[in-house]
Amino acid sequence: MRTRTTTRKAAVVAAVAATLALTACSPEAPAEETTTQAPESGGDEMDMDMDAAGLMPMSTGDPFADARTAAQHMPETALTLATGLAAATGTEGDVASAAADLRSDLTALLQEHVYLAGMTVATAYTAGVDSPEVEAAAATLDANSVDLSKAIGSLAGAENEEAFLELWRAHVGWFVDYAVAVKTGDQAGKDAALANLQGYTVDAGAFFEQVSAGNLPAAAISESLGMHITTLSAAIDALAAGDTTAYAKLQDASEHVAMAASTIAGGFDAALDLEGDPADPASTLRAGLTQLLQEHVYLAGISVFTAYTAEAGVESPAFAAAAGELDANSVALSEAVGSLAGPEKADDFLALWREHIGFFVDYAVAAAGEDTEGTTSALEALDGYRPAAGAFFDEVSGGELPADAVAEELGHHVETLAGAIDSLKAALVG
Repeated sequence: MRTRTTTRKAAVVAAVAATLALTACSPEAPAEETTTQAPESGGDEMDMDMDAAGLMPMSTGDPFADARTAAQHMPETALTLATGLAAATGTEGDVASAAADLRSDLTALLQEHVYLAGMTVATAYTAGVDSPEVEAAAATLDANSVDLSKAIGSLAGAENEEAFLELWRAHVGWFVDYAVAVKTGDQAGKDAALANLQGYTVDAGAFFEQVSAGNLPAAAISESLGMHITTLSAAIDALAAGDTTAYAKLQDASEHVAMAASTIAGGFDAALDLEGDPADPASTLRAGLTQLLQEHVYLAGISVFTAYTAEAGVESPAFAAAAGELDANSVALSEAVGSLAGPEKADDFLALWREHIGFFVDYAVAAAGEDTEGTTSALEALDGYRPAAGAFFDEVSGGELPADAVAEELGHHVETLAGAIDSLKAALVG
């Protein structure tokens, strides 16, 4: 484990831990399955064949849209957990207020932007800029842009929604220009892309100041977006160079935009006097869980992508680096659990969580090798993990998180992430 793990995740874990106490928590009903909002991927029918374990991996054949489907389930899980935890601990605030909704939604969408951008660039470097795989990745990235514009439009009106989407798509395009220029050694193209991105920070700063009635000052937004450009371009540089620090740098970029989400939510709250407070402990709890749980899915997807594209597969340094970021996320989640149930239970959770990640790796390896027996065995292991994890949460919550409810939530997680792995295998391995 890298020594930077604790400091890199400290802000997120502290935000979660600050609202938790050693007490029971009470869940909502299991969240309903979310569905991807990405554009259609070419008419492939969803594979809903029942497997031997009783789970149904959900795959459309588009690995990027499927990864997004798996990730979109996690904010719902975060809301379920945060609702119970806040009620049980008497946490100040409201996890389901309009302000809390906004902060959580922006956290999910902005973090997703970074990971989908990274996946798109990595795919371009692997399959070629003009490949069908890049087209699919870019379509899913654009679906995120559309959803982000809708979130802004719900606060600032349809006209501003369109203006934001135009601005945001332009900055995505300049990141693509930057990625191509870096990979081809085109210094002039790289400089031009960076100049365009810097100009974007000024235009976007003016936009947010105007739509927030001055509560989001242009200079502050421009500075924040400048850091977004710095962190994401550093990740792109590392991807272009084949540097294994790319995964850590991508995660750093995602952490920055999660902090930006809090700032933007606060500005709109001040401008519109939304119900609730995006900075209260309950909202902070929900946003922190949203960030960690959604990140788990994207880092798992990136790890599988790397295993399928790196020359030495799961034995490669690239996979080790990607898996290291995924494990850092697992440690952060265990620290959040430990703040609720104590260090010993944190260790128990981490062992369980790491085990389920190992089963997903087993599934991915077996899928790549056309090993039907292996995929069935991995799914059976994941199916067995669900009641074990359910029993854990039932115990540490004094029965306020029923084992069956937790197991059902984890069933959705297994089905959607296994489906994304199936799609990655089909697209990258054949």
